[in-house]
Amino acid sequence: MPIKHLLIIYFIGTLQVLLPSFGLAKLFVKAGVPAWKAYVPFYNTWVMQEIAGRPKHWVFWQFIPVVGWFITPGIFIEFAKAFGQFSLRHHTMAALVPFFYFPWLGSKEDVKFIGPEAVRRHKKPSWREWVDAAVFAIVAATLIRTFIFEAYTIPSGSMEKTLLVRDFLFVSKLSYGPRIPNTPLSVPFVHNYLPVLNTKSYSEAIKLPYTRWFASLPKRGDVVVFNFPAGDTVIHREGFESAQPYYAFVRKLGRERVMLDDEFKPLVVHPVDKTDNYIKRCVGVAGDSLQIIAGDVFINGKLQPVPPEAGRHYLVKAKANRYLDRDNLKELGILINENDFRELATPSHYDINLTQDEKKLLEKSEFVEAVQLSIFDSPDPTEFFPYDTTHKWSVDAFGPIWIPKKGATITLTDENYSIYERAIRVYEKNDFSSANGKYFLNGKETTQYTFKMDYFWMMGDNRQGSQDSRFWGFVPEDRIVGKAWMIWFSWENGPRWKRLFNMVK
Repeated sequence: MPIKHLLIIYFIGTLQVLLPSFGLAKLFVKAGVPAWKAYVPFYNTWVMQEIAGRPKHWVFWQFIPVVGWFITPGIFIEFAKAFGQFSLRHHTMAALVPFFYFPWLGSKEDVKFIGPEAVRRHKKPSWREWVDAAVFAIVAATLIRTFIFEAYTIPSGSMEKTLLVRDFLFVSKLSYGPRIPNTPLSVPFVHNYLPVLNTKSYSEAIKLPYTRWFASLPKRGDVVVFNFPAGDTVIHREGFESAQPYYAFVRKLGRERVMLDDEFKPLVVHPVDKTDNYIKRCVGVAGDSLQIIAGDVFINGKLQPVPPEAGRHYLVKAKANRYLDRDNLKELGILINENDFRELATPSHYDINLTQDEKKLLEKSEFVEAVQLSIFDSPDPTEFFPYDTTHKWSVDAFGPIWIPKKGATITLTDENYSIYERAIRVYEKNDFSSANGKYFLNGKETTQYTFKMDYFWMMGDNRQGSQDSRFWGFVPEDRIVGKAWMIWFSWENGPRWKRLFNMVK
């Protein structure tokens, strides 16, 4: 972790214990302790634990980055109890607004120091026991969700047939190192919108820079959950969001039209950690050169293996007087959902999404005459990254393209400007533009750029039915959430028992 990031975290923790000092000083005097001790950060919490008769080792927990932010409110609550404040209202104020609460409490003449013994004799009502237990559970679950693992649900078929719609996963945060939230002020257990209210679930009053502890970034072949890079601005309406990205409409209709048309309102801007979560397979890492030829991925000139459960579309020709449907395929041991099977206009011809093993089963069947790989093309290359007419790329024919690597320097050209412009301008936060064949970085003309982050190329295993890096480009390292680890539940008209507790490969 960069030292400047660690200093920011400790600065916030220091403010937590320093801002209430004026009120704490008055309460220290009431407890027979010199007022000056309230103004020494962290020594004041040590003294508060002494006054409240609580364990002093809590103070050391305050120095655990971010975790310490949750310990300090607990110390404040225990301190308030030593002055006879036991109500839920007082404890909530002590935890959330101590810089207002303690000056107010210290100014009240009827507030007296009652000491640890009186606190121990106080009996909480049963409902408070439940509330306190719930608060503890929420804090513990939030820490686990932030630093260890998080539950995730597969919403679409882009990873079929490795992962199926309504597979429920555990995503490991430890695999790549836990990422500190950019927006720590957030409602627990929800991502970016509150249910029912449909408003933002977080506040940007406090915004932290990108920080990752014990960083170990994705490897080729990993199944990765990440924040959608093109999801920083979304059309907040059903059917839009990340499914129909805002930037796609801007490219098609122009920014002014999108901004003025009520059809595309409201627009919502999300910070990095609150953009929608996507799950794809990492097929290229920083420094790789990637090319897709006839649907096959080549990295640095070498053909990459197809994931064993990955789906490819095949043109299947049935034998004369034979008819194929999903029931026939099921009898062969091939389970196909409605989006994987399409009867074509040409008699006895079908488009079927199959794994390699399923393809072999079909080729051996008595129903089939031929199975041929389908190659998808696009009449409009501007649908694909980097959205220009120079790079006439498609789903099955893409690249070659170099994936940016931290510390690597490129020479800027007309050909690569559109490829790297968003990474340089948006992801790495530069003022970057081009005019008359010249390039300007933060107000100065330049011919080169050195990248500050590593980037990754993500693709769905259902390669011909996935919105992925071919459509929106690179995934920066600060968008990486975690590694898909285990399927803990799966559902389709009932539990898919065979998928439970399968490790994600």
